[in-house]
Amino acid sequence: MTNPALSAYDIAQMIDVSAVQSDSTDEKIGAMVACAKRYHCYLVTALPSQTENAKALLGSLASPKLGGNVGFPSGGQTTPAKLQETRELLEMGVDEIDMVIDIAAHLSGRYQYVYDQIAAVVDACQGKPVKAILECYYLNDDQVRRACDLAIRAGAAYVKTGTGWTPVGATLENVTLIKSHVGEAIKIKASGGIRDVAALLEMHRRGASRFGISVASTIKILQSIENQA
Repeated sequence: MTNPALSAYDIAQMIDVSAVQSDSTDEKIGAMVACAKRYHCYLVTALPSQTENAKALLGSLASPKLGGNVGFPSGGQTTPAKLQETRELLEMGVDEIDMVIDIAAHLSGRYQYVYDQIAAVVDACQGKPVKAILECYYLNDDQVRRACDLAIRAGAAYVKTGTGWTPVGATLENVTLIKSHVGEAIKIKASGGIRDVAALLEMHRRGASRFGISVASTIKILQSIENQA
């Protein structure tokens, strides 16, 4: 059962339909955009080389919005490389940026470097929202909390649980941990492995307000809501 306070449109407006895997072909980008249009999802997001393709398919529509991805999937690019990628995506017309933090640097305790990199991308975006991707799969609880603090201090709009490239994606535990630490200081995006309405609603109840979901799972979730209507 869905939350009666949330309509199908409300739920769709929390979904970023994602096609960010290595095999996200032109056909899959087309399916992503068609899905987002059909169900009135908030945003579509692809890897950089497919972003112009997604933009062209959206045409002049103001909605769905267009997302850009920086530093996928490892976060191991240098700051100049991430800034170049950010600027190129902004020139393509993206409305938001999802950036993978330097996970290896964070695990190594180089927190100032991680902060500086997030802050540089936030500054380059000139007010457009930045989601700092923590990739919780690799982090312990203390490292997650520390990454949240860095993202908040750097001015990111969201912390995001992961890229969807790891063996385990967003979990209820991830969302609960982050929310208990950040409160209202920053928003939360859960991403990876969200495949049904129940999981989405429980993560929403625990504090996530945006969700990165594949095309197939988006269709499954929103069709199931339509079928309940």
